[in-house]
Amino acid sequence: MREMEVYTDAVDYLETQQIPVGGVGEPGPGLLEEDVFPEVFQEGTETFFLSRLQTHSIDLPETPVLCTQEAMLDRRLMVLRTILDSEKIYLNELETLLMPMKALKASAGTSKPVLSSQHVQTVFYQVPELRDLHRDFYTRLRERMGPQTDLESDSGPGPEQNLEQEEGREAELKGLQLNVGDLFLKIVSQLGVYRGFIDNYANAVEIVRRCTQADQRFRTLAESMMSCNGSDTSKTKYTFEALLYKPLDRVTKTTLVLHDLLKHTPEEHLDHAVLQEALRLSRSFLSGLNEGSQCKREVTLSRGMPRQLMRDGFVVDMCDGARNLRHLFLYTDLLLCTKLKGGGQGKQAQYRFCWDLPLAGLKLNRGPEMDHNTETSHRILSLRARMYEQRQSTKLCSQRSILARCIERSRKKMEQLELSYLTLSPLLPLELHSPSGKSHTLVMSSLYELEEWREAIQKLTRDNIETVPPDLLTLTNSCVKLRMTQQPPLQSLQPEGVSCLCGRLSVVVHSACGLQHPASVYVCVEVDGFEFYESRAQTHSSVIGVCPHWDQEFSFQVDGATNLRLVCELQPEGVGCDDRLLGKTTMKLDPAVLQKRWKRQTLVLGQVEVTLSLKYSPHPLDPPSLASIQQQPIFCMPIEVVAQQEGVLVPHLVRCCVEEVERRGLKEVGIYRISAATSDITNLKTAFNTSLREAVSKLRCVEVNAVSGILKLYFRELPEPLIPTELFQNFAKALDIPDLNSRNVSMLSLLQCCPRVNQNTFLFLLHHLKRVSERQEENKMSLMNLATVFGPSLLRPSAAVQGEYSPPVDISQEVVVQVQVVYSYLQCENLPEAQTWLTHDAETTEEDTAL
Repeated sequence: MREMEVYTDAVDYLETQQIPVGGVGEPGPGLLEEDVFPEVFQEGTETFFLSRLQTHSIDLPETPVLCTQEAMLDRRLMVLRTILDSEKIYLNELETLLMPMKALKASAGTSKPVLSSQHVQTVFYQVPELRDLHRDFYTRLRERMGPQTDLESDSGPGPEQNLEQEEGREAELKGLQLNVGDLFLKIVSQLGVYRGFIDNYANAVEIVRRCTQADQRFRTLAESMMSCNGSDTSKTKYTFEALLYKPLDRVTKTTLVLHDLLKHTPEEHLDHAVLQEALRLSRSFLSGLNEGSQCKREVTLSRGMPRQLMRDGFVVDMCDGARNLRHLFLYTDLLLCTKLKGGGQGKQAQYRFCWDLPLAGLKLNRGPEMDHNTETSHRILSLRARMYEQRQSTKLCSQRSILARCIERSRKKMEQLELSYLTLSPLLPLELHSPSGKSHTLVMSSLYELEEWREAIQKLTRDNIETVPPDLLTLTNSCVKLRMTQQPPLQSLQPEGVSCLCGRLSVVVHSACGLQHPASVYVCVEVDGFEFYESRAQTHSSVIGVCPHWDQEFSFQVDGATNLRLVCELQPEGVGCDDRLLGKTTMKLDPAVLQKRWKRQTLVLGQVEVTLSLKYSPHPLDPPSLASIQQQPIFCMPIEVVAQQEGVLVPHLVRCCVEEVERRGLKEVGIYRISAATSDITNLKTAFNTSLREAVSKLRCVEVNAVSGILKLYFRELPEPLIPTELFQNFAKALDIPDLNSRNVSMLSLLQCCPRVNQNTFLFLLHHLKRVSERQEENKMSLMNLATVFGPSLLRPSAAVQGEYSPPVDISQEVVVQVQVVYSYLQCENLPEAQTWLTHDAETTEEDTAL
């Protein structure tokens, strides 16, 4: 029984290292891992809130199995390196613990000692011996692995291609010759040193706690002990008590480490028998320890703070490309990731440990939004279609008063599909990096939820103090009673009869105010309900200022929507910096309040107030398309067609490029005159023709001359120029008017003859070029320079003017007209403002409402 418990601990440890386990109760080759919930892959069982799932419903990656000798030796080498790195960190921690011993001994002989000589001896009892034991083990293990490590580092660009196979054979040979079993057998045979430390541990901790409360000098020391984190230069701040616990935590993991190493050592290896004996001795030693002792269970965090559960919820854990639905628990001092087991009829729900990360020194990074590959995109579209069909089937069953058992079966099928979709669809990563080198990535579908997790974790990571590690098995087992979230966020599990939206919800994000400093910000809009259609949209980043404007309209097909979420984020100017949350809020969607006409409202998001308009049109929903929604191309398309597709008066490409140039290109010498790399412009063109969101992301990364170049290319490739060709002669005649005022009146009058989209896009561009020229002392681009660059792209003579029956046209004179028309408008002081969006205020039924 005891060996089975130790084996269970070992399995959990191996899984935290992303090492596959092929033991009792684990899937073998060709079987699927229990990645979502274990019971969903077992026929005839049900979880406490989900129906059973067949294996075809969630096609998760198969568990890799190491069967070849080469694969086992590669994994063995990785395990040995992990052990070596762990030993180095442990030695640094022991050195940090021993650092104040000499000073404390010296002060013991003074009139005002910090600790008495007897207390110093008790606190540091057996610690120097443990340090010496592990220093010898680390030094010898590093010497043994030296040639192997050097060989591995030679895999860079130095060797030629024809030597790679020989080096591979040499690496395998040295892997068989690398014998370290005697080192592990030696250190295990000396584990008796830990017996004295463990027996003395409670007394040492008691002295540390008592002196921390009584003596300010010792308190300062006990709460600010720094240790290096392995090979990097970063340091972690420990409490004295946390460092005292390190040896106790270390010795209890000896069996797990040996089991890990033995598992990946081939039977024909000379180390195999030696490691088996070391594992036997380790288990024998640990069996004599009372793992349920009070010193391990009664844990108090730094400054007497008790460990509490702050937040929990279901997230997708991304590991080696595989997506696993996990239940994440945020405690006061650590993150605990678990897998739910059991909970079927007559069974008690249990949680299985996956991994943990201490909050001390934990760094969070919001990675770039991911993309689904073609296969996953097809699966998601298929899941949406199947969910829609199942939803309609459930409605039909309810309307016809069919047996409750049939309705329940239909709902369970819906839960099954939603669970699959919940695992596959998220694209927003939150990366977690621990000072110890451990990293994990959580993927979420909601930016609102991601920011809630990030905010909750960051509040607890401000004090970089590592606390006493918990008993992970006990803590994991207690999750059933402590959990605040009982089930995944599945729409089919929501109560019936709640007033919700079904139809089309239109949202226009107008503007924001309340910024303390000029910044570039954007707003993300999310709706809940069944995931048949896209439920999240995002504005473009605004021009840097204190009153950002977007005026972007989004249309959502919704079924079961009850909440609208808004997230406002600041886009940093530095490369590699995370977007910073300015505020977020949730708005209830009541179909009785929302109307078919636009309703304008102002929502408060922290320090920012966002103005938006809403319109709701209830109607039966069409089935979601099985084909991917392909964005219509933007380049070489009439500008009025593009604007109509986007529901704006100035195409998004023009606005995005202008805003990006004004964000970081106003000081660029020769902006709009100096060309960028052709490859960058080609990549941007492809992105704008396929995915506007991807294109906007790329705009932030490329050099600013590529941004200006793609804008010029867009106008140059319009099938019809921005200023209609039939007005070319009229503009040429207007330029001949000698009186400046009369000429300006005529030019503005001609501008009114342009189509609405062309007129507003031209005005938007003109105001931008004037702002560029205001910085001409830095960028060297005057109004005339800008007119020279843009004139030939914005205005061209009609074919009739260039026809064979017309008098010949002087090309140089034609260019003069093109440049002078744009230059005249740039000099105009009473140039009208551009309208970038379609007006919604005409239909607004209510005044602005602050919520």
